[in-house]
Amino acid sequence: MQQPGWVQFLNMQTMKKDADLIVIGGGLAGSEAAWQSAQRGLRVHLYEMRPAVQTGAHQTEHLAELVCSNSLGSNLPDRAGGLLKNEIRRMGSLLLQLAEDTAVPAGGALAVDRAAFAQRVSKAVSEHPNISVIRQEMTLIPDRPAIVASGPLTSHGLSEAIRALSGENQLYFFDAIAPIVSRDSIDMNVAFRASRYERGDQDEGDYINCPMNEAEYGAFVTALKAAERIPLKEFERVLETEGVKAGAHTFFEGCLPVEIIAQRGAEALAFGPLRPVGLADPRSGRRPHAVVQLRQDDLAGTMYNLVGFQTNLTFPEQRRVLRMIPGLEGAEFLRYGQMHRNTFIFSPRLLRPTLQWHDRDDLFFAGQITGIEGYVGNIASGLLAGLNAARLLAGEPLLALPPTTMLGALCRYITEASAADFQPMKANFGILPELGGRKIRGKRERAAAYAARAMADLDGCLAGFVAPA
Repeated sequence: MQQPGWVQFLNMQTMKKDADLIVIGGGLAGSEAAWQSAQRGLRVHLYEMRPAVQTGAHQTEHLAELVCSNSLGSNLPDRAGGLLKNEIRRMGSLLLQLAEDTAVPAGGALAVDRAAFAQRVSKAVSEHPNISVIRQEMTLIPDRPAIVASGPLTSHGLSEAIRALSGENQLYFFDAIAPIVSRDSIDMNVAFRASRYERGDQDEGDYINCPMNEAEYGAFVTALKAAERIPLKEFERVLETEGVKAGAHTFFEGCLPVEIIAQRGAEALAFGPLRPVGLADPRSGRRPHAVVQLRQDDLAGTMYNLVGFQTNLTFPEQRRVLRMIPGLEGAEFLRYGQMHRNTFIFSPRLLRPTLQWHDRDDLFFAGQITGIEGYVGNIASGLLAGLNAARLLAGEPLLALPPTTMLGALCRYITEASAADFQPMKANFGILPELGGRKIRGKRERAAAYAARAMADLDGCLAGFVAPA
């Protein structure tokens, strides 16, 4: 239950006596921010409203629970996600270390056992001597040093407080979650193990692949396009209640529901999440027309999620349509896909590259509410906000990372994008400044050059910086 305003006021008076910094939100960004600040000697109060107030998407009370997928993206150093990981590894990220400690096979990507990961983060943060985890909804913006990392599912009360502070409505988009099936219910007489282009540490491959011929693919796409979806009227009602005009449905391009992709053309899925490149069906030795990949979701290897299959289909339709996939005819669904609303602020008008509020030095925002997308991007923004909050209170200059680094480019994007173009952004090489000097033709060589420049510039920016032990 939401605390009355006067109770919040009394709690804030207490905070002034025994906390140097308030962090709102115990997700990826908030957990990383709290730990980074606490490691630098600050006394931190971390407010997490779950389990007292639920979000509708989370399933546990653990900190840093992963909702949509268990993948933190590419680990390859010449990929945007791999570069961002290398940057925050250099800066001493706690959550990246814990993700690597709870990793499951995923080829060239970093994927985790999401339950083990959340449990490890909860333990590390809650047992830190400088952090107090307070299970209470915060509905006011603290009038003292604070980091707001409340995430895309920010509660109505806090949303109202942010709206009052900013003087404008927040933006929003719809996001979706992929289904998870039981490993034992996958027919391995049809499905096969392999990683694209033979990547991965296991000889047999890190992914389970369900191949489709052209006829099977066509029938699947037809059924998918005609399947019943869960109406978005409830989301629209919530938005209207919060004062946001709910017009045309807005989806985040980086996480489209599979049925929306199917509407874009007969072969849209075959060139998207079902692309068969780098894979061969061992039964025929040839590349299938399309492939549905499943990625391990837990350390025990009993749960597998359908990669790229975020969906808003009704649960009965998910059972019917997804069981048309060869190898999943008898699939046991451990979690169905679902859709939820994501909220983010208009960062270009409201934030600085240091992640400080535009007209208040001691207020920071971090995580998905800023418009930075992706798990690692959110961890990275929490790291920077926590580091800068500690530097501010120590009287040290704040860090604004070079735009040639991936984290610096993300911060520059969310704080400098035009009103017409602003939407949530994941790490990608397209937001980095062009390379100077000699012309590089090859895509991989160019990516490697971007990565080398980024790490060199990061090292220069962090000269003398010592990551917390």
